[in-house]
Amino acid sequence: MSAGAWLGRSSAGLFATRTVSGHLLRGAVAFGLLVLALAQQHAHPLRAVAAGLAALVVMRGCPMCWAIGLVETVQQRMSRGRPADRAEAR
Repeated sequence: MSAGAWLGRSSAGLFATRTVSGHLLRGAVAFGLLVLALAQQHAHPLRAVAAGLAALVVMRGCPMCWAIGLVETVQQRMSRGRPADRAEAR
């Protein structure tokens, strides 16, 4: 499976990812970048700003945007499992 298929945007929501595991991976990377930004803020302020901006890009916005995307991704995953929903979508 390619990274685009795993981490790409979903058509189901504004912030959703195609897979839950891909969304959680994006969150882990963003959290690591935020920790790096906080750790480097006094010694290397430009690196801290760059890491903070990279975290915002990875999260596709603020942490709340990431959380909304997680809910959208889980809802999308749950709706795919219901046969009635698939029949209505046709």
